[in-house]
Amino acid sequence: MSMRERFTAALKEAMLKQDKVRTGTLRLINAAIKDRDIAARTAGKDPVSDDEILEILGKMIKQRLESTRMYEEGNRLDLAEQERDEIIIIKQFLPQQLGEDELRSACADAVKATGSQGLRDMGKCMAELKARYAGRMDFGKASQVVKEHLQ
Repeated sequence: MSMRERFTAALKEAMLKQDKVRTGTLRLINAAIKDRDIAARTAGKDPVSDDEILEILGKMIKQRLESTRMYEEGNRLDLAEQERDEIIIIKQFLPQQLGEDELRSACADAVKATGSQGLRDMGKCMAELKARYAGRMDFGKASQVVKEHLQ
């Protein structure tokens, strides 16, 4: 089942259960995917792939984490809680994330596979990781680990 089909089925189920938060979050996901599809179509490219959808979901989580932090600083705990609820729903569609040890091992493998020697090769390593572990890795943490290996 493709990611799009999973979202459609989950949206139907949420609507039947009258789960407003889940329904709203799934609609936001569908809207983000459609926006990316439209941008791809105008650029003459194919519709968004499942890997790109995982990338979209990752960005949505990052946005919500930032919003949560800002709402907490502004003492808007109700809005921060809503953002956390959306993060939980979005994460249900992401593959299992790599643990700390797996992340370190994957980064070491990427450095070896690309033959990287120094910090100037950081981009090659990150491209390798993104190709292999799209949606399964926090690339912010991975960047730090790769940098440690390259120094």
